[in-house]
Amino acid sequence: MTIQPLKIPTTDGNPIIIAGPCAAESEAQLHAIAKRLVELDIHIMRAGVWKPRTKPGSFEGRGNIALEWMKNVMAATGIRMATEVATPKHVEDCLESGIDVLWIGARTSTNPFAVQNIADALRGTDVTVLVKNPVSPDVDLWIGALERLAGAGITRIAAIHRGFSQFGSKVYRNAPMWQVPIELRRRLPQLPIIGDPSHIGGKRELVYPLSQEALDLGFDGLMIECHNNPKEALSDSKQQLTPDELGEILNKIKVRDRCNHGDELDAMRRDIDLLDSQLIDLLSQRMSISRKIGQIKQQENMTILQAARFNSMLEQRIAEGRNQKLSDDFIGNLFATIHEESIRQQIHKEQDSTNDSLNN
Repeated sequence: MTIQPLKIPTTDGNPIIIAGPCAAESEAQLHAIAKRLVELDIHIMRAGVWKPRTKPGSFEGRGNIALEWMKNVMAATGIRMATEVATPKHVEDCLESGIDVLWIGARTSTNPFAVQNIADALRGTDVTVLVKNPVSPDVDLWIGALERLAGAGITRIAAIHRGFSQFGSKVYRNAPMWQVPIELRRRLPQLPIIGDPSHIGGKRELVYPLSQEALDLGFDGLMIECHNNPKEALSDSKQQLTPDELGEILNKIKVRDRCNHGDELDAMRRDIDLLDSQLIDLLSQRMSISRKIGQIKQQENMTILQAARFNSMLEQRIAEGRNQKLSDDFIGNLFATIHEESIRQQIHKEQDSTNDSLNN
């Protein structure tokens, strides 16, 4: 995948910042917010034009009239505009209005047919396209959407991490599941990743800690919802900041240096490499024992899966991990994976033994 620098100006060493209201509600609103964003040295303003909601009947955006407002605001302030597109017609209308930063939303990025239609509509352009993660934590689906754009010749591409849908009332509006964008970065190290703390948190008081966490993980920027009067916002009022609050957060967040700073860090990394090698050796020894257990189970005509034994073992390991200040979720997931591999090893051992018997 060919990736070129985004056409988004930044100060060297500082993150990309895109800010603005959830939705374009009026031309006066856009002018007021744009003026304050320019004062904060923010060059890209986000605003939704088309806002289809989960349930019909609520505010769903102003539609194409908002594109006219955006053109006027860009001409008056010099700020650039970004908005979400979900259809080829959206793309066409945005390009005609001079909007050259577009994003594909989480629901759309889930649908390969929709993404391909948008990619085809963008073919031959030089716009910046941001792709929000799909609503489900599927890194391959996310990469697939990015690759469809790249296949259409779009090279100014970035990902937006806005969290993943979850059932029930939780701390966050969308589960962060940081391991998914971390895996995306591992697979596509040159791809810029922008955090969306507004949609992850769903509450304005969570925007700062989530912003800092994203930057601590090496994200390249932030997209933050900002409204001149959040309490009166027609959509997502609980997660939008005032421009003053946004300015306070931008002054408070720390941007980490990605460079290596000396021998001490190198020495600790060598220690980790050594411990990882030891872990792999221990896991190999464990699986060797699991294969022998599988042979005994076959001889005794026992099922390979012994759920009661696994549940008892898991409780013990979680308790041991807790004593070592390791989280229950970490230990639970770790030993569930180890158990899955142990079962696989025992099944293969049994199949090998059966094949040997047949061959003899």
